[in-house]
Amino acid sequence: MSSHREAPEISKDPSADNTDVYAFVSPDKPDTVTLIANFMPFELPYGGPNFNEFSDDVLYEIKVSNGGHALADITYQFRFTTRVRNPDTFLYNVGPISSVTDPNWNRPQVYTVTRVDRVPPPKYFPRHLSGVLGRNLTCPPVNVGIRSTPNYPTLAAQAYHTLSGGRRVFAGQRADGFHVDLGSIFDLGDLRPFQGAYNKGIPPILANMPGVNGLLDLNVHTIALQVPLSDLTVDGKVPTDVMSANSVIGVWATASRTTSRVLEKGTGKYKNYGAFSQISRLGNPLVNEVINPMGAKDRWNSQEPAGDKQFAKYVLQPELANLIANVLYPTAFPHLAAYVKAKKPRADLAAILLTGIPKGVVPGFQNYTGSTQADMLRLNLAVPPTPANKVNKIGLIAGDAAGFPNGRRPIDDVTAIELRAVAGATIPLVDKSYKPDDAATVLNDGTTEGSANNNAPYGVEYLSSFPYLSNPNSGFTSKPGTPGGQAVH
Repeated sequence: MSSHREAPEISKDPSADNTDVYAFVSPDKPDTVTLIANFMPFELPYGGPNFNEFSDDVLYEIKVSNGGHALADITYQFRFTTRVRNPDTFLYNVGPISSVTDPNWNRPQVYTVTRVDRVPPPKYFPRHLSGVLGRNLTCPPVNVGIRSTPNYPTLAAQAYHTLSGGRRVFAGQRADGFHVDLGSIFDLGDLRPFQGAYNKGIPPILANMPGVNGLLDLNVHTIALQVPLSDLTVDGKVPTDVMSANSVIGVWATASRTTSRVLEKGTGKYKNYGAFSQISRLGNPLVNEVINPMGAKDRWNSQEPAGDKQFAKYVLQPELANLIANVLYPTAFPHLAAYVKAKKPRADLAAILLTGIPKGVVPGFQNYTGSTQADMLRLNLAVPPTPANKVNKIGLIAGDAAGFPNGRRPIDDVTAIELRAVAGATIPLVDKSYKPDDAATVLNDGTTEGSANNNAPYGVEYLSSFPYLSNPNSGFTSKPGTPGGQAVH
């Protein structure tokens, strides 16, 4: 979770595995939007000597739909190239790395960013020529440790690249800012803070325990892109009207490999042949993780959002709602249990996850992208960023219109938001006769971005500016059982 090892096949290919996607109007530059795609779940900071890196044979893409049809009108492609400076040493670096071009770094990576526009567009002529936005852009090394990467924040900042037209890009290692109690949720869905209060059949050892963030102090690899708002709108204008369809975009990320991969005898290396074929995608958090059933997960990863009607039944009748109401907390959710028993379709979840929220549901707000059912993060670009002192991590359903499910910010607690939604807290948006169970408005897994994990003293500290995600945890300062536990952010 949010999409860490969410399907059987992609779990075997971590360098192509989407973990999280974010899309938000930049809080410090509100004339821009920031798109972030994370890959490579559960990176141990001390995972050398062959540390995690982007794969040269994976096509990484961030896609934007702005025409109301769930097709990629704008695609940003990222291709990586890795060089080995000295093949006669086992070392990732042969001395301290003081810059992203330091010859001491033995395995540097560079990348190319290309924008591709769908032609012909549905309504308007292309506003931007498709083409390469940047070549030979440097990645930073991973955060090896205090001797190898002694001033990591300064080193990483050298890889924040400015492109033409007020755009910025970064590709490299970051701390994983998503938080969830993996140990309890995948132990048959237990939520530690709620066992004593809501489930008398759970052994007392689990009662009222704080949540344990299973991702704290682990790393991911991030692709972050910041572009002007007008780069992404269908009419090429800066949106100002929240209620206009032209203000809304859909965002998702994908990873693709070629259709054939052949092991060259005697070399230990692969050669790739054929066209690229999608093997991973991610829009809304947790959909392929806990909404789609096991038998559909790999197929879902290979499909485009425009074809998601075939998976809509899993959203309309989510298995997790039945588990919450009838298995995990049978005394706490009588209203939800009755709704599940009546087999009423979850039109609220369909609006949140498949079409966007139409006008008239939330006063003064909409992020509807049309009737095509498709899993995309939907972002209304005309909604300004919420001032820092008024941000609510529960996002839109708590009155913060700049938060999930209107796009997604790193700070948004999407685990709690989606647990509450599935538990019935959002049903009144579409069914005024329904009264949510009291427990639905407080359901959470007990974690935050700073949750303690095995007494680790540090939590995630988001940056106030691009690329917003925290510098990665250090390998040297990690301790077994407490990855990144002493990390300097």
